[in-house]
Amino acid sequence: MSFNPLTEKGIPLDRQLRTWSELNVEPYDTRSVDAYTRCRAIVMNGAEMEAMWFGHQFARHTTDPDVKRQLAAVRRIETQQQKVCNWLIPGSEDNLEVTIGYEQVAVDLTAWLARQEPDPYARSCYDFGLLEDFDHLFRYANLMDMKNPRKAAELVQDLTEIMPGRPTWAEHRHPFDDIRKPLTRKSDPRSILHAMTITAAEQQTLNFYCNVGNRPEDPVARALYLEIAQIEEQHVTHYESMLPADTTWGEQLVMHEYNECWLYWSFLETETDARIKQVWETHLAMEVEHLKAAIDLARKMDGTDPVAMLPESLPPAMTFEPNKEYVRKVLAEQVHLTANLENFVPTADLPKDHRYHVYQKQVNTNGVPSEMVIDRHREAKNNSEYRLETEGPHPVEDLRWPRAAE
Repeated sequence: MSFNPLTEKGIPLDRQLRTWSELNVEPYDTRSVDAYTRCRAIVMNGAEMEAMWFGHQFARHTTDPDVKRQLAAVRRIETQQQKVCNWLIPGSEDNLEVTIGYEQVAVDLTAWLARQEPDPYARSCYDFGLLEDFDHLFRYANLMDMKNPRKAAELVQDLTEIMPGRPTWAEHRHPFDDIRKPLTRKSDPRSILHAMTITAAEQQTLNFYCNVGNRPEDPVARALYLEIAQIEEQHVTHYESMLPADTTWGEQLVMHEYNECWLYWSFLETETDARIKQVWETHLAMEVEHLKAAIDLARKMDGTDPVAMLPESLPPAMTFEPNKEYVRKVLAEQVHLTANLENFVPTADLPKDHRYHVYQKQVNTNGVPSEMVIDRHREAKNNSEYRLETEGPHPVEDLRWPRAAE
């Protein structure tokens, strides 16, 4: 079913404020919730955080008090929406359990975007990041297997496999090699929505790890969060550099609101939990009016019609679904790649004095936490690794365990 938010009637802006009790929503039941419902809550938390911080940055780059007031009014609602999305996550989930959810989001969101992406270069960017987040899920799952009575397989519900991706130690690159070719305002709207969605999700993951990574007492656990948080910073750089930079502040505001309409509508279409489905429906009705307000503001600021950037209806719904076959294919074909400026190349093709090797030596010389976690798991668990390989052996022979020679 198609949906055009510009022709829909939403909740008027002056009726969107909610009481504290309305915002303090009942969290989902961590023992019975569908794994992809958890993923949807995490994505919308990140999307609302992105909207909030974009609004703040916009306000800091304009001197017009009327623009600041309009941004503040909508931003106040966005922050309420963020609280609802984030408060769906129960306190009974510890940080590691939530972390597994973040990494399942990263894997299945990125894989879905890659499969749907119309721009070949943008698709290669998603494939590249996918294999790195896939490895992060593996590292955290092994840490969880040593620290928590619950297992990662219970949380991902066998929907997402758990095994090595591009090894985290190999992901540390010089900052020059994390910049990608940008889209433009004339790019396919789907490509722009994809880039905005993944940027918001990765930014929220970075924020989460930066905030909770120092909470464990175990030095190796703290070090793992520290290391992967650094990769998430690289990923934010990687994805945000894909965003079209030839758009005005007003046009960017419109696209932010349009992106939220797309996500809420997508999740309304696919949500299996009736109570949380109502949250997505309410927030979509709010975002319809946020979008219209953003269009009016952009018209006044730019003297042009930003509606020209938008498709006639929302693209097909973003769907959380298993991507096992796709992930395995990308693993088999691309696990050996790294980046050289905007291009993805085999690591073996880089000259020995390339900045990648210099950077690797600088950060990895005294040991790598993501490897220490696996080594500790092998020591504690009878030379085993925590894996969930539902579709057979790892597609990359060198990443199977135990190795054939052993």
